[in-house]
Amino acid sequence: MKYVSSAVVAGVAIATLGLAVAARADTVDARCDVYPKGSDRAKSSGLCTFSQRQGVVGIQLQSGKRYDLVPVGNQPGNYRDQNGKAAYRQSGLGDRGQIYRLSNESIYVYWDTAPYGNQGGTAGGSSTAAATQPDAGTTVARLSDLVGARAGQAENTLKQRGYRFVKASPSGNSVYSQWLESKTNYCVTIQTQEGRYQSIVYAGNSVDCQK
Repeated sequence: MKYVSSAVVAGVAIATLGLAVAARADTVDARCDVYPKGSDRAKSSGLCTFSQRQGVVGIQLQSGKRYDLVPVGNQPGNYRDQNGKAAYRQSGLGDRGQIYRLSNESIYVYWDTAPYGNQGGTAGGSSTAAATQPDAGTTVARLSDLVGARAGQAENTLKQRGYRFVKASPSGNSVYSQWLESKTNYCVTIQTQEGRYQSIVYAGNSVDCQK
């Protein structure tokens, strides 16, 4: 009986953790360069915020303009913008960021906020911030392109980018797996549903990546 009770308590704890992680908004500071369609000269460049939750991408410029991209179809990287027009994510920046192609402009999102530093935001690469464990639920910016990807195919990409698998725990219809970020030793939690990554966030505590 004691064994059964312990198992039930553990299951409830895992489910509660999963809900807490999913409920937190995944937003990071970034730098955004916006180019008119067909132009190689940016019409604006500055700090912005990038968010991703359940596959929906939000980009908020410092000017106040906002882009909301909702995923469509079964192929990761295809979206509809806030005006209902087609948009898509394009590779080309590697780990430095992401490119979003809209109907009349392109947005280059860079994780490094230089040369704008900490102006108007918390990102900026200071040594103090770099040494601080991100809060639980903070999106892993360099892995956000894998949200929506098939888990089996994305695992190789995770390993190539320096992440090591630690463990996995089922909870309801989801599986929560923990990965260790080699450069920082930060613990990363990945929620998988129906074989696809739904969210990739920091766990907030490296202890979570202990077996």
